[in-house]
Amino acid sequence: MSATVQQPRLVVKKVLAKPQGEGQGAVWMTAGRGIVHSEMPAGEGTHTGLQLWINLSSKDKMIEPRYQELLRDEIPEAEKDGVKVKVIAGESMGVQSPVYTRTPTMYLDFTLKPNSEYHQSIPETWNAFVYIIEGEGVFGIPNSQPTAAHHILVLGVGGDGLTAWNRSSTPLRFILVGGQPLNEPVVQHGPFVMNTQAQIDKTIQDYYYGKNGFEMARHWSSK
Repeated sequence: MSATVQQPRLVVKKVLAKPQGEGQGAVWMTAGRGIVHSEMPAGEGTHTGLQLWINLSSKDKMIEPRYQELLRDEIPEAEKDGVKVKVIAGESMGVQSPVYTRTPTMYLDFTLKPNSEYHQSIPETWNAFVYIIEGEGVFGIPNSQPTAAHHILVLGVGGDGLTAWNRSSTPLRFILVGGQPLNEPVVQHGPFVMNTQAQIDKTIQDYYYGKNGFEMARHWSSK
């Protein structure tokens, strides 16, 4: 997807994982009790990036915000038998990301050369999905039909992980994202995500009156 310059936007009571493009690394922001931020792609031209929003558990929604950033060269990588992985969150090929995820999460950026394959373990109780960035690949079952770029595959729960095959003549790149289910009710309004409508109403009120985490919001501006 192409990123464009945006107006300052509010993110509250969510986690935002934002790999910032091929040359800029990744940002993992825990908004907690409230944070206001601006997303401004650097440089000119077209920018490509992915965003992942992960809900916080009810017990963590009012924690203090936290910001973690990895430059491109700081993202751990591993490579074996024609398969390369960038470990943005979680672990793969024995390599662990330094990013702390309050909700247990994996965020893995794979590139498979032609005629290569890889099996990634996923905790059997986790939800997970694949998004194909470029190329096409076979996922899960050896005789299944290839899936092309810009498609999402939602994985079933209860297996031992995911196997991917690149049987094409061009590289296959995809992200594998998985996380531990919270099994809590979700109520969402704009950027606000809580567990009940009453909590949403209170959050909107807090933002409007500059309370409970938003004391400095009215005077904030992007640099």
